[in-house]
Amino acid sequence: MSDAKNHETAVKLEAVNYRNWDNCLRLSNGTVELVVSVGLGPRILCYRRIDGGVNFMKNFTGQMEKISTDEWFSYGGHRLWHAPEISPRTYYPDVDPVEYSFDGKTIALKCAKEATTGLRKEIDIELSPSGTEVTLRQRIFNENLWAVTFAPWGLTVMAEGGELFVPQEPYVPHGSGAGESFVYARPLVLWQFTKMSDPRFTWGDDFIRMRQDNRYDSKQKFGATVKAGWAAYALSGELFVKHFPYDPEATYPDGGCNAEFFTMPGFLEVESLGALSSVEPGDCAQLDERWELPNQAQAKKIIQGYL
Repeated sequence: MSDAKNHETAVKLEAVNYRNWDNCLRLSNGTVELVVSVGLGPRILCYRRIDGGVNFMKNFTGQMEKISTDEWFSYGGHRLWHAPEISPRTYYPDVDPVEYSFDGKTIALKCAKEATTGLRKEIDIELSPSGTEVTLRQRIFNENLWAVTFAPWGLTVMAEGGELFVPQEPYVPHGSGAGESFVYARPLVLWQFTKMSDPRFTWGDDFIRMRQDNRYDSKQKFGATVKAGWAAYALSGELFVKHFPYDPEATYPDGGCNAEFFTMPGFLEVESLGALSSVEPGDCAQLDERWELPNQAQAKKIIQGYL
């Protein structure tokens, strides 16, 4: 494992102790900071504006002192999984130390091979020299001797008390003529525990909205084909925007979902999914994401005055 050092560039890296969790790295550019665990995971545990901004990442502080090779813990923050969700394959306890390197702009994280699945994860985290933009290049390699079918899955666990915004497809009235199509607009996927009348949902014309609210005990989830390629989470007057790909030729997990969203007491998850494919030995599946924290004017324009 290489040593973390301060670099004489706009982007700086330093080793830190984060919330009593050793073996973390702080990546910053003067505007925003990220804290990444390399002692296990990896996890992105913090993403916020440096000047008093809210940390959008949920941290399960009670779990952060638990390291187990027999039981999986979320720990919170952002992690990389493989879909579809199958137990025990998906729930491999990712607690091994992570190898990393830094080139002055990007942290390259390399995980150990999962002993029970033969899959291995890599994440490159690139912070723009200025502004708030972060690019994640997430890869899962197949190190088995046979092909494995899966999709890379980026789960971002958001802090409690916020509201999710998922853009709807453009509305075109039936019988309007120009622009009208009789092809379905998008798949919307529900789970058996999804209750569409739950008060945390707003099924609007412009957005599907889901609030994280600790007053409600039940778990709620939905997935969708999000052709716009983004979703946003509003928290404490700020906005987190997560961009992810949509390929009309791809086959996505869970009935066509390139994004899924889940909430329960304590947190809300904004999840992106890559294409479902058969990955040959030595090859990888990749899922890229781009994050940003727009300013107030930009945020209001993105979600049309809801903030």
